[in-house]
Amino acid sequence: QLPLVESGGGLVQPGGSLRLSCAASGFTLDNYAIRWFRQAPGKEREGVSCITSSGVSIYDADSVKGRFTISRDNAKNTVFLQMNSLKPEDTAVYYCARQNRCGSRAIVGSWGQGTQVTVSS
Repeated sequence: QLPLVESGGGLVQPGGSLRLSCAASGFTLDNYAIRWFRQAPGKEREGVSCITSSGVSIYDADSVKGRFTISRDNAKNTVFLQMNSLKPEDTAVYYCARQNRCGSRAIVGSWGQGTQVTVSS
C-alpha cells in the first residue's frame, strides 16, 4: 500500500490559516485512525492530532487545542487538519499516518513526503 499523501502546506503570516489534506490512493481509510504529526527543524517528530475511525478527535499538544481542528471525510477518503491562528512555532513539515488506533505508538505503513508549513511575516 502506498503511503498517504499530504498537501495544503505553504507560507502564511502569523495569525493566518491553512487546511492540510491527507489522502489515500488504492485503499480505504475508513477503518483506521489517522494522526497528524509534525517535525520542526532540529526537533523530533511529534504528534499533533488524531481522529479515530468513528470520528472522535484527540489533540496531542495543548499548544494546538482551540486552534487546530481535525476532521475526516470518508466519502472522499481524506482527512483534514484545519489550522487557524497560526504561530511561527507551528512551522514544520506536517505528516499524516495511519494507526490502528489513536492510542497506538506505531504507524501502519510508511511515511509520506509531508507538506511544509511555514509561518512567518
